[in-house]
Amino acid sequence: MQYKVHDIYLKYCKSINKKHFDFDLRAFIGQSRACTYARAHVLLLCFFMSASVFHFKQFTVNQDKCAMKVGTDGVLLGAWTRVGDASRILDIGTGTGLLALMLAQRSTAYIDAIDIDGQSCEQAAENSLSSPWADRIRVVHSSLMDFEPGERYDLIISNPPYFIDNMAASDEARNLARSASASLTPIELINGVLRLLSREGRFCLILPHREGQLFREQAEQSGLFCIALTEVRTGSDKPVKRLMMEFTRSEGELSADELLIQVDERNYTEAYKALTAAYYPSF
Repeated sequence: MQYKVHDIYLKYCKSINKKHFDFDLRAFIGQSRACTYARAHVLLLCFFMSASVFHFKQFTVNQDKCAMKVGTDGVLLGAWTRVGDASRILDIGTGTGLLALMLAQRSTAYIDAIDIDGQSCEQAAENSLSSPWADRIRVVHSSLMDFEPGERYDLIISNPPYFIDNMAASDEARNLARSASASLTPIELINGVLRLLSREGRFCLILPHREGQLFREQAEQSGLFCIALTEVRTGSDKPVKRLMMEFTRSEGELSADELLIQVDERNYTEAYKALTAAYYPSF
């Protein structure tokens, strides 16, 4: 069956009980040709991620003040991370507050969310206050090195900066958020986690394949050991694009698997839809 992008947009609005968004979708839709439902969803998902507001099933993320918008990396990590019985969670480099909100949705934990950027903290606080879990999320404007919470965490999560050396973003705010040399180096992140993670705690993050391999080597040399690893591919014929990893202080048997996002350019895999179904309105 063929669909117009506009048809899927209307279904999307209905699924979140919203009639209007604060941006004009007509320019995006244009004279779109009919396409499959999955392809229409891909187009809309790309558009919504770049817009000033992103609606999930149980919360909304405003992102007009943040250099780094809601993206697939953050959603993947938030959905993949095992919360377990964690009662204290730390989100390092919270940005819009996305990861804190995702983990709050499926836990009863108290969550601290820190960011070095003041505007990001302001936005994350606004998003948290408008969510159902405002009483369990605290946003703190602080670098990881300066953060002194007076306690340790059962779970630490981060979608960290990953551009290395001369790989820089196009503006200063994005560069601060994404460049390892500009804000937070891998070893600084590792040392911060070691300082703040409880004895039995877990640390989860997502990185591009190359940076992830280097980070894992550095982490294990410093006393953080990878016990779970998921390789993410956008297509079956594509190389590994991201690594999602879980670390603990103790060595253990590695549980490794693979996540394929799309069967082809028009269809998501059932595994990806199942992983993110609690968050994306159209899944």
